[in-house]
Amino acid sequence: MIDWDQIKQLEEDIGAEDFGDVVVLFIEEVDEAVNQLKENPPQDAAHLGPALHFLKGSAYNLGFNSFAKYCSEGEVMADNGQADCIDLEKVIRLYAQSKAKFMQEAPQHCSFQP
Repeated sequence: MIDWDQIKQLEEDIGAEDFGDVVVLFIEEVDEAVNQLKENPPQDAAHLGPALHFLKGSAYNLGFNSFAKYCSEGEVMADNGQADCIDLEKVIRLYAQSKAKFMQEAPQHCSFQP
């Protein structure tokens, strides 16, 4: 679910002293985007595709692989006019699970301390 090698690489690229700030910023931005999907889901593929694209990119940066993969699949479906096939509840659930796992296990794998 979490690619800890990606997290370690991100921390190495950014530096341990700034890593925590970057993680907090990523999580705040993704929280906001996921909450937007919950509260005001896009009604068409033209708006859902870009939302999933943003989430996919953020998820890959944070090593949230399962979440990123489903967002990528959803983005493709939206781009192919199949937005009605995308399970937004699954998007929301995968993010919540990934975030919880990251917060729980991060201290064992990187310098981030929730």
